[in-house]
Amino acid sequence: MQTPQSLQHIDVLYRPDPALSQLAWERRTYGEASYSLCGITHTVASKETMAMIGNLLISPLNPWDALICTSQGGKAMINGLLEDYSEYLAQRWGTKPEAKIHLPVIPLGVDCDSFEQNQQRQGAGYNLKKKLNIGEGDLVVIFVGRLIFHAKAHPVPMYQALERAAGQVEQKVHLIQAGWFEGEGQEREFKESAREFCPSVQVHFLNGRAPGVWQDIWCIGDIFISLADNIQETFGLTPIEAMASGLPVIVTDWNGYKESVRDEVDGFRIPTMMAPLGCGKPIAEIYSSDRINYSTYIGHVAMITSVDIEACSQALVRLFSNPELRQRMGENGRSRARQVYDWSVVIKAYEELWQYQSDLRLFEQSRSGVQAPTVPNPLCDNPCRRFAHYPTGFLEGEDRLALGVLGNEEGLRLLGKYKMTGFGGNMRSPTDVIPTIIRLLSEEKSLSVAQLAARCIQLHPSSYPAVCRTLVYLIKFDVVKRL
Repeated sequence: MQTPQSLQHIDVLYRPDPALSQLAWERRTYGEASYSLCGITHTVASKETMAMIGNLLISPLNPWDALICTSQGGKAMINGLLEDYSEYLAQRWGTKPEAKIHLPVIPLGVDCDSFEQNQQRQGAGYNLKKKLNIGEGDLVVIFVGRLIFHAKAHPVPMYQALERAAGQVEQKVHLIQAGWFEGEGQEREFKESAREFCPSVQVHFLNGRAPGVWQDIWCIGDIFISLADNIQETFGLTPIEAMASGLPVIVTDWNGYKESVRDEVDGFRIPTMMAPLGCGKPIAEIYSSDRINYSTYIGHVAMITSVDIEACSQALVRLFSNPELRQRMGENGRSRARQVYDWSVVIKAYEELWQYQSDLRLFEQSRSGVQAPTVPNPLCDNPCRRFAHYPTGFLEGEDRLALGVLGNEEGLRLLGKYKMTGFGGNMRSPTDVIPTIIRLLSEEKSLSVAQLAARCIQLHPSSYPAVCRTLVYLIKFDVVKRL
């Protein structure tokens, strides 16, 4: 089958998620080398996403297809999942499949220029500092992101570390959390626990979606902090934004943060710890059986993941006490953000990947050609083929047709009156083909299917299968009858 016109000039079809299997089956109709596919991972913790990744093993994907991983940690998770699923299939069927898809690592990007422009704005952040009553010598720690304990970063370890650190410096310490809450319950607990666990710190909450807040927040911070402890986190963009703003960062030694933040260079990575391997099995079992939802699942896992509070406190004290260290780490981070994470760098990596995919696909195409299989998708086959044993017979090209009882203007009016008799028109020929069929049969009295289809195709932009679908539809309601 010919590739649809909408896809004929496509080298790479990009989808911004990992759901490539369905696209691969659809492409197989036209040949697996007709164009390349490219997706990207974000969170890989949900069972739905894991199923998408597992399907890479059994879908018609090829080396000229790619699933971009935003971090080495995310890629390691995908490779581990594919290995375990492949091992299962080997145990089940005796053959161990391998995923042919390419898994490049390309990080998410930021617009470094926009963050530098924020810093250069005249009086940037002055009004916000005044509004929050932040004094000239006060220290400001900022967190930016969703304020949700079970799906991003539990705030209490951060509060505890800040409380310890604040007791070791003379300056007043402010914590600004800019983001948005998931419900009133979370908002209440975030605020109440802040008063309980870090009473010496002046804590502020800002709506991260409010106009101007996102720009101003980066201008008033001395330190950025993000103690992510959640398995849904695969990359983490806000530390990169902080680095692009010239802020030293304190993050957990966790997944994508391990790669983006250089410990003791751009900031500090705080050790994390998880319960022993066997401890997660009951959580997986109740999630797999739908006894808990995804949010509850990742929340349970977060609660058996800990952050080294003392190490975080010490890192804060070092930065609080040393303005030169803050300046140096901030500049290191700014340089790294521009060299590695600026969109100009990331987009170039995308373009190089897509060129590689196209070159590999075209080589395969020239070597073996684009061949469409008889059954593109065995699990969703052509119904006229899959259920060919159901009917008594089929409409054949030599069958002769004539007008039926409703083969007139009044009959067509009746068909158009009801949704149930007009249903499915988008799968038939253009509607003006039907009057043409009526006219031709009225003039000729009878014609074979092949003759009638040929005449209709001459007069209308249609195809033989589309005309045949229209003819059987008309036969269904006795507009046309088979002689």
